[in-house]
Order: sequence, then structure tokens, then C-alpha cells
Amino acid sequence: MDTWARTLSVAILSLVIGFIMSKLAVEKPVDTAAPAYSDLVTEIAEAPLIVAPVPVEVPPPEPQPLPVVFPSVSYRYEPVPVVAMLPVTPEPDAMTELEKQADREVVSAAELPVEEWPPEREYVATLREADTDVEDGFDSLEPGTLTRMTWRAGESLYGSSIPTPILVAEGVAPGRTLCLTGAVHGDELNGIEIVRRVMYSLDPEKLTGRVIGVPIVNLQGFERHSRYLPDRRDLNRFFPGNPRGSSASRIAFSFFEKVVRRCDALVDLHTGSFHRTNLPQLRANLLDENVLTLTEGFGGLVILHSTGGVGTLRASAVRAGIPAVTLEAGEPLRVDDRAVDHSVKALYSLLDDMEMYQRRSFWGTPEPTYYGSLWVRADKGGMLLGEVKLGKRVKEGDVLGTVTDPITNVKQEIRASHSGRVIGMALNQFVMPGYAAFHLGVETSDMGTLPESQSAEDIDHSVALADGVMDERDDSDE
Repeated sequence: MDTWARTLSVAILSLVIGFIMSKLAVEKPVDTAAPAYSDLVTEIAEAPLIVAPVPVEVPPPEPQPLPVVFPSVSYRYEPVPVVAMLPVTPEPDAMTELEKQADREVVSAAELPVEEWPPEREYVATLREADTDVEDGFDSLEPGTLTRMTWRAGESLYGSSIPTPILVAEGVAPGRTLCLTGAVHGDELNGIEIVRRVMYSLDPEKLTGRVIGVPIVNLQGFERHSRYLPDRRDLNRFFPGNPRGSSASRIAFSFFEKVVRRCDALVDLHTGSFHRTNLPQLRANLLDENVLTLTEGFGGLVILHSTGGVGTLRASAVRAGIPAVTLEAGEPLRVDDRAVDHSVKALYSLLDDMEMYQRRSFWGTPEPTYYGSLWVRADKGGMLLGEVKLGKRVKEGDVLGTVTDPITNVKQEIRASHSGRVIGMALNQFVMPGYAAFHLGVETSDMGTLPESQSAEDIDHSVALADGVMDERDDSDE
């Protein structure tokens, strides 16, 4: 009851207050002269807008930590003007000393005893391009010219023939034919440069007979920087070849029949194999009288007696009645300018001796002939470091190099098992036990004193067997 009474009282009080307020309100008269609302809006819109700048208080920036910047170094070459050249006394070059002492003799391709270094090179021949295949023969060649011909080594994977360039210098008078072959192993570059320098520096108009130069026999291996053919076979283990055999055997047969059989003498140019280097030297079967006569025309080159491995180009040519030798100089995958010039000089001595081209070369101390050789091997694995140089004479027991274990730092010395001369050696590298490290030429009349298991051509490398039809002993660096 109290709630309803309070509610009713509030309502009545509100009505009374509202009535009184309405009576007290004074009505304002309408000013007809006042502007209308729309006019005020238009006046405000058209009035210019004046914005007064309001000052804003900006707090000072807080200090930030500097970022860590790593310094970078740049190098800039600026030539320094030379006011005057100071006199410099050159260090003695061990490669040019001529056997000052027997126990410290160093003779290598760098030695040019009589001629000044570098020798002058004069390229006088002009190449004549001819779209002629060697199968067509050489009767069409003009006398006194250098001509490029083509031998087709076989077919590629897509069935196209593989043209291999051949350089032929045709003399003005008939005579003997000398063949120079390079890069039978595709990674041996010195032979390529030797052929180029010989072929372009002789004058065909002063030549008697014919010189055939094949700079790159194994073109497929050369393009791949590989010793081998694409099927991993060693081309120099398949001569004289087989027309119905493997790919390597067919290439060998084609080259032997189309090129080699046209030669009266052959010089096969090689280098050391698999990170090894050779003193410039001849490999020759001195038991063959014609080969022995051929070696006498080379001048100052070391000669090593070697009958030649089965399937090699040299041995196959000798069996076919063509006197042939192998000229070894330098290392693979590198052009050694001094070794190349030394070999070119020897080849010009040969041309002069064969009465094909008159260019007399003068040599210093005659080089010896070795009828035996052996390889000294590493007995431990590790880092091989040579302590002798090519051409050095050593005595039995002399230290040739060391092999150091990179983990335990244990060092083992490699000592000469016989007295002789270093005619080939491995470059500094990591080796496994049994690795052929130093090749010694041995001056001995008692061949029985040399180990039977080591020969003049006993160098390890991968073997690519000819489907079981070739000698499994494939350890020559030729």
C-alpha cells in the first residue's frame, strides 16, 4: 500500500510542476529581420579559412644505442710511380746449373746450355685450308705448302662423324715422312704445343720430304680434359686396333691405317701421368737397330731403353716396321714452356739428322742412356713432399722425399733403393701406400740387380680392359 501511494504522489507532483513551468515561460517574438539559417550556412562556407598554428611541445629524442657494424676491407690497386730502378741481384736458378757437383746436379727442361733464354721463335709457315680427307692421300698437296687435312676418328653419340685436324707440311723435294703425334692421352697438353711450334716454324719451301703433325689424336678425351676416351678406355692400349672391336679399338685401327702407315718415322709426344712430371726424355726400344739410329738424331735428350707396352702406338709402329720413339716431357694438364722448347729443339735436331730440314741445334753436355729404371714407392699414406728435383743424381740411401701422416704427424722418409738419376717424380700431394713416387734411371750393366716387378714404365693408373683381349698390365705412363 505504501508503494502505490508513493508512486501516485510522485506522478501528481510532476504534473503540477510541469503546469507551473509552462505558465511561467515567456514567448519570444519572431525577428523577421534576422537572417535565415540557410543564409548563415552559405556565409560560413564562403568565408576564408584561417588556421592559426598551434604550438606543439615536442619532447627531446631519447638516446638510442649505436648498432654494431663489422668493418669491411676493400683493396684498391694504385700504381706507384718508379723514380729509379734499384739494382737487383737475381738468385741463381738451379734449373740452369750444369752439373756443378755430382751429388747436387740438377738438369731439367729449363736447361738450355748454349742458346739464350727465351729462344727466338719465328713462325714462317702459312696454313692453307683444304677440305681434304687423309683417305684421299697426299698426292694432291702442292709442294712447299702447309695444309690442314682431316682424319675422322669415328662417330659421336648422335651419329655424327668426329673430324680431327691434321697438319701436313709438304716439302719441295721428295724425301722421308716424319709423323708427330700429340695428345693420344687427352690431358697431355705439351705435345699439342710442340706440334704447333714445329709445324708453323719450319718453312715448307726449305723442306725435303713431308712432316705430318697431329696435334690432338684423342680429341674426345681432350674436350673432356681426360686421359681417356669417353668409355674410360686408354687409346694407347689398343693399337694397331681392330675394325670390329670396341670403340677405342676402332679409333686406333682407323688412325693406324690412315695415318701411321704413311710414316717413315714416328715421334709420339707424351707427359707424365696422374700428377707426375718427367724430365724430357726418349723412350725407345734400343734393341731395334732402326730405332737406335733414330734416337741418335735427337741431340741432348736422356734416353731410356723400353720395349713398349702391349697396345701402345710406339710398340705397334715398331712391329709394323716403322721406327718410333716416345718423347716424354713435363706433366699433364699444364703447358710447360721450357719443356716444350727443349722438345722442339730436339725435333729440329732430328729433322736435320734425317736430312729433311737444315737447322743445326747446339747442345751442351751429352745426356746418358739408361738401360734400366725403377720406381721408388711410398710405404705409408699421407702428404708426399719431394726433396729432390728432376735430373738430380742420387746414391743408394739418399732421401728422395717424405710422407707425413696429417693426423699423427708421423713422418717417413723415402730413400733411394739404388743409385741413379731422377728422371720422373710425383708432384707434392696426398698419396696412398704403394704409390709410385720417384722414377730413377739406373746406369747398370747388370740388369739382374733391378727388381723384376718394377720396369721402365711401371706407373700406376686406372685400367680400362679391352674386354679381356689385352694384357691386363696397364701401368705405363705412355
